Amino acid sequence: MARTMDAAVATAAPTVFLARGLTKTYRTGEVEVQALRDVDLEIRRGEFIVLLGPSGSGKSTLLNILGGLDVPSTGEVRFGEQVLSGAGEAALTAYRREHVGFVFQFYNLIPSLTVRENVALVTDIVEHPMSVDEAIDRVGLTPRRDHFPAQLSGGEQQRVAIARAIVKRPEVLLCDEPTGALDYQTGKLVLEVIARINRELGTTSVVITHNAAIAKMADRVIYLGDGRIQRVEANAHKLSPAELSW
Repeated sequence: MARTMDAAVATAAPTVFLARGLTKTYRTGEVEVQALRDVDLEIRRGEFIVLLGPSGSGKSTLLNILGGLDVPSTGEVRFGEQVLSGAGEAALTAYRREHVGFVFQFYNLIPSLTVRENVALVTDIVEHPMSVDEAIDRVGLTPRRDHFPAQLSGGEQQRVAIARAIVKRPEVLLCDEPTGALDYQTGKLVLEVIARINRELGTTSVVITHNAAIAKMADRVIYLGDGRIQRVEANAHKLSPAELSW
């Protein structure tokens, strides 16, 4: 019953992203690569979405367009009422700064700064940031907040990157292979942090992976192949990261 009620709430939730007819073509000289082909997509507030597919399927291109890091060649994508497709760089920069948190496969921490200083870096660019200590606590790194990246494990560094992403209080958390550089147990710890942020803060979360097991923790799984959405499946029973195995 709980999942049925969750599904009903998700269906009634406001639309965060709406994409219609998205295509993306890259050209290098006379070589043309079509990364996305006529993609239609809707993501609602508070959903946990997994984008699943092999390398070259269009996952990262789609995520970059949703995050305002790239624009489609044709088609339209909206964040709420804001049209991202065709927006200028200044508008996209403001959108990324105010609404989106990014987590990538590699952590991009500044080696000469402590955990606390790395997280605090972004607090000056938003109006109402979370406290730095709260963000660090939410990823379970309070005892390590005065350590430098070289003193941390890979999983701990990725959790610092997540704290840095959420300290802005973003409406959307976009994660590109966040466990790709981590071992099995460490990857599950990082997934638990992302799931907890989605659950406790209501942050709409979109996670790219090629690992089919991770799809079992999503509300919906969007399967991509050859630049197209092949199918979309809803999980009637989400698994916790601790229950995943691969």
